[in-house]
Amino acid sequence: MPIKIPSDLPAFDVLSNEGVMVMSDRQAARQDIRPLQIGLLNLMPMKIQTETQFARLIGATPLQIELTLIRMSEHQTKNTASEHMEAFYHSFQEMKEKKFDGLVITGAPIEHLPFEDVTYWDELVEVMDWTQTNVHSTFGVCWGGMAMINHFHGVQKHMLPHKAFGCFRHQNLAPSSPYLRGFSDDCVIPVSRWTEMRQSEIDDAHGLTTLLGSEESGPCLVEDPEHRAIYIFNHFEYDSGTLKQEYDRDIESGTEINVPINYYPDDNPALTPQNRWRSHAHLLYGNWINEIYQTTHYDMDLIGTS
Repeated sequence: MPIKIPSDLPAFDVLSNEGVMVMSDRQAARQDIRPLQIGLLNLMPMKIQTETQFARLIGATPLQIELTLIRMSEHQTKNTASEHMEAFYHSFQEMKEKKFDGLVITGAPIEHLPFEDVTYWDELVEVMDWTQTNVHSTFGVCWGGMAMINHFHGVQKHMLPHKAFGCFRHQNLAPSSPYLRGFSDDCVIPVSRWTEMRQSEIDDAHGLTTLLGSEESGPCLVEDPEHRAIYIFNHFEYDSGTLKQEYDRDIESGTEINVPINYYPDDNPALTPQNRWRSHAHLLYGNWINEIYQTTHYDMDLIGTS
C-alpha cells in the first residue's frame, strides 16, 4: 500500500519517480480500509526537502498511510514559499481536536538556544502534552527528540566543543527491540549537531532504554514506553547529499567547520559521497509504522486512552 499525499505536493512527483508508491485522494477513496494517520510537525526551515525525506521513509511500507503536514501556529518560515505553506500545512491549533496513530516531530537548527528561549517553546510544550491524549506513538527527531526527552524527563542537552558532523558507526544495543528488527550489529548514521545528550543522564531517568549508541557520538535512539515515544538524535532521514549541502553552505558563509567524518570517499570533498545508511533508515521507520499498526486502536476515538 502507498502513502497518501496531495498529488500537487512536490514530494509526490519526486517519490513517484523514485518508485515509492504514492496515492492521491481520489485513489485512496476507492479502498475500504482505515489508513494510518501520521502527522509530521515540520520544524525545519527547508520544508519541502524535509517533508520529502520523511514521506519517503514513512511511505515505504505495505500499509496505506495518510500524511498530514503540521506547522507551529504563530511561527512564520522564511525559507519556504507562503503559497506552499498555505496549500499543504495545517497549524497545530487547527489539529488539536484530531487524533493520530503516529506523529513525527522534526529537528530544528536552534540547538544553541535554551529550550525556553525558543519563540514557539510554549506551544511545543502544548504539542508534547497533547501527544499523550491524541497520538498513539510519537517519534522525536534530533532537536525534536531532545526537546521531548527534556520535557518528559528533564534530560539536558549539552553544547559540544565542536560540531558532531559526519557518518558515525552505531552499535545495536537492543537486538530484541521490535524497532530494531532486521538491524545489523552496527550501522552507519548521519550526525549533524552542536549538542549532545549524555548516556549517564539518560540512565538516571526513569523508564528510558537506549537502543542505538556510538562510542564517538553518544546515545542515538532511545525508547520511552511510558510516553509511547522514541527519540533519535541523529538523521537517518537525510538524503545522500544533505551533509554535503550543509558543508558547502558553511564553507560559503565562512563558518568554521570540519569535513564531515567518514562521509566522502577518502574524506575528500571533491568526491561524490556514498549513502551507507539508507537500508537501516527504511528498516527503522518501517518497524515504527509496523508497531503502530500492530498496537493502535481501530476506533481512533480510543487513541490516548490506553
